[in-house]
Amino acid sequence: MVINKIMLLKQNKKIYPNILILDSGVGGLSIFSEVIKILPNANYIYVFDNEAFPYGEKSRIFIIDRVVNIVYAIYKMYTLNIIIIACNTASILTLSILRRYFLCPIIGVVPAIKLATKLTRSGMIGLLATTVTLQSNYIQNLICKFATCYNIIPISAPELVILAEAKLHGEKISLLMIEQILLLWLKTVNILNIDTIILGCTHFPLLREELQMILPNHIQLIDSHKAIAQQVLYLVKQSINYSNYSIIPIPNKTYYLAKNDKISSLIPHLNKCGFYHIQHLLL
Repeated sequence: MVINKIMLLKQNKKIYPNILILDSGVGGLSIFSEVIKILPNANYIYVFDNEAFPYGEKSRIFIIDRVVNIVYAIYKMYTLNIIIIACNTASILTLSILRRYFLCPIIGVVPAIKLATKLTRSGMIGLLATTVTLQSNYIQNLICKFATCYNIIPISAPELVILAEAKLHGEKISLLMIEQILLLWLKTVNILNIDTIILGCTHFPLLREELQMILPNHIQLIDSHKAIAQQVLYLVKQSINYSNYSIIPIPNKTYYLAKNDKISSLIPHLNKCGFYHIQHLLL
C-alpha cells in the first residue's frame, strides 16, 4: 500500500476520495462548505435523514440504529474513504459503534469546548446545543478534561434547529423568532459576562448572521467546522490506502430518506453547493 501511495504521488495523479457526510437535515452542509474549501477534488455524498429529523429529541437507541443503517446503505453502494457524522447528537451516540463495523476513518462533530477556553477572556462560556448533547456524558467528560477552570453555561435551544432547516428551505426567518427562543437566556448574558458562545449543533452556524445581530457585539460565536476540515485533509494526506481512492471524479450526490413536498424547496440551495444529483435512499 505504501508503494501504491508513493507511485501515485510520483506520477502526480489526482485522487478523489469518496467522502460521506450524514446529518438528520441540512445542517451538515455547514461542515461540507468548510471541507470542500480545502478538498475541492473529493467526491462528496451528502445524506440528510429528513424522515427522522431532528435527531436532537430522539432516543439514544433510535439514533444509533438509524445512523448505522444509513451508513451501511451507502457503504454498500460506494467505496467510502472517510465518513463524517455531521451532527453533534449523532456523533456523541454513534461514533464508537460505527468504528466497530466500518473500516474507513470516521469523524464526528463535538462542541468546540477546548477552542472556547483559548478564546474566552472572562472565563464564561455559553454552550448552545440540543438537550441530548447537553445532557450527554461525553460533553461532561469534555468539560472535565478541558474546561474545569471555566464556567460552561448550557443553553438548550432545539427550536433553532427547526428554524435553521426552514431557512434553507427558503422560508423567511425573523430575528423576533430567535429572540423569543432565547429570551430568558439573553437576559442573563450581560449579567454572567459571557464573551464566547459555542455553536454546539451543525445547524446553528446556518443562523450565525441572525444570532450575531441579536447578541451583544463583544460575544464571539465559534464552532468546530474548520478543525473538522483540517482533520479530513490530514487523513487524506496520511492515508496509505490510496489504491482504494477513485482516480476519476464523480458528480456529488445527495440522498434523502423521505419523499415530501419540501424536497423541491431545498434544490436551489443544494445546487448552489454543487449537488445536482438528488435521490431517494431506501433502507
